[in-house]
Amino acid sequence: MCTNYAAARRDYLFRHYGVMPPDDPWRDEIYKDYAAPVIRRASAAAGSPDTREALLATFGMVPRKHIPPGVKVFDTMNARAESVGEKRSFSGAWKKLQLCLIPCAAFFEPSYETGKAVRWRIGLADGAPFAVAGLWREWDEGEAGKAYSFTMLTVNSNDHPLMQRFHKPGDEKRSVVIVPASEYENWLASRSMDEARSFLNLYPAQGMAAEADPAPPRVAKAATSP
Repeated sequence: MCTNYAAARRDYLFRHYGVMPPDDPWRDEIYKDYAAPVIRRASAAAGSPDTREALLATFGMVPRKHIPPGVKVFDTMNARAESVGEKRSFSGAWKKLQLCLIPCAAFFEPSYETGKAVRWRIGLADGAPFAVAGLWREWDEGEAGKAYSFTMLTVNSNDHPLMQRFHKPGDEKRSVVIVPASEYENWLASRSMDEARSFLNLYPAQGMAAEADPAPPRVAKAATSP
């Protein structure tokens, strides 16, 4: 699973992904409930079916503020490919094919090979930005208008030469789904859940690179005025 990643830089959104970046800024490193860009087909917003658009959405399909009072806080940053159509938090978006690309520079996972958790930075071997397969959801914020959230899709990686090295010993190994650049449009244009599922595969290990990268101090969110 992935709960922390480095978002692609603003200048890369047009150059690499072919979309204009959202007006509002985003942080370099993204955690739960942080805003970051996602890319979807513009037709999802009544635009041209042949174009993509980028918008800001918060990481985690169900933002904390939308978890009902009295319900234990739960995480929805990742959706398992095997059960995405069954879990209440994700099934609606999956069945509606609300698919997105999540522009990334890297993602982070813990390795326990030294006996304790060490954060590793994982990306493409050539250092290029890439995109993770995701789902998006729209929220009605009342007078504030519409807001969006997203989740990353994950698959089992027990047999992947690189991704099997991460997470706690004994736990199932999971990896986000990196969509090859040549398949961006095909993924977004999936016409059925079966077609979308055909893209949920592990990226070849020889095309990836990883190194230890201890986490910097977390930057607190700016407090809102009363």
